Amino acid sequence: MPLLDIRDLHVAFPSGRREVEALRGVDLTLERGERLGVVGESGAGKSMLAFAILDLIAPPGRITAGSIFFDGRDILRLPEPAIRDIRGNRISMIFQDPMMTLNPVLTIGTQMIETLRAHRDISKAAARRLSVERLKQVSIPSAESRIDAYPHELSGGLRQRVVIAIALLTEPEIIIADEPTTALDVTIQAEIMALILRLCRENNVGLILITHDLGVVAEVTERLMIMYAGLCVEAGPTRRLIDAPAHPYTRGLLGALPQKARRGARLDQIPGSMPPITALPSGCAYHPRCPLATARCAAEAPAFRAGVACHHAERAESRA
Repeated sequence: MPLLDIRDLHVAFPSGRREVEALRGVDLTLERGERLGVVGESGAGKSMLAFAILDLIAPPGRITAGSIFFDGRDILRLPEPAIRDIRGNRISMIFQDPMMTLNPVLTIGTQMIETLRAHRDISKAAARRLSVERLKQVSIPSAESRIDAYPHELSGGLRQRVVIAIALLTEPEIIIADEPTTALDVTIQAEIMALILRLCRENNVGLILITHDLGVVAEVTERLMIMYAGLCVEAGPTRRLIDAPAHPYTRGLLGALPQKARRGARLDQIPGSMPPITALPSGCAYHPRCPLATARCAAEAPAFRAGVACHHAERAESRA
């Protein structure tokens, strides 16, 4: 049985007299220690999926259908105390911007100690010792003194390391990393991703890495899920999807990578932009941007079969 098993998940928000769906029937599984990448443009529903897993959809948004089984229990049917025991304890999250995650008026140590004591029966002294150990684990120099620093006294890279240390405090079984390097300099991004990968391997922690960067997931993840307009349009082993993409959208994302371009040539790009959830096109949501689109694509939404949702998957794969 997978550690995390999501089936037919729907999330909706009111819009005037109707509801619009931000997630439209998403399935996802994660085994213990497995590393899954969730990729797509802004607005695809990646972060919404993460918030749904943690039951953090802000009203008036709500989960309207589906199930989220964690370790055999459906999170959506648990009482709030049981959900709190999972959230931040057995499932931790690393957000995009550490300055939005960390409290600017509290020291790093205070925030780490409060996190531990919220989930563990532990003294302040023991919590401080464990916090220092975690700061050392994420390679923060002079951890014994840095624990008393305020967030603004640390660089962006060190702040993100602190956020990772906090995520590891309770020895979670799953870490959800939502664009964990977006706010960092390019020179620091590779270090942070290497750190997350090493820590997950050492601690057998499952990872859900949410990003728009296929280059990153190619180095870090074992399995890949491509999202578009609130749906999973392709899923499978990372190497297979990168070597032989079956969906035109996956192929478009790969074609836009800088390393794919010829020297001096313009980068390929997908025309247009992701449709808003309030104005999704009929049929396949991707068809207005798809080079393989036919009248059938505009009229009929494709079913998800053999790891892909596309009427012309074989044509897309042959052109990859």
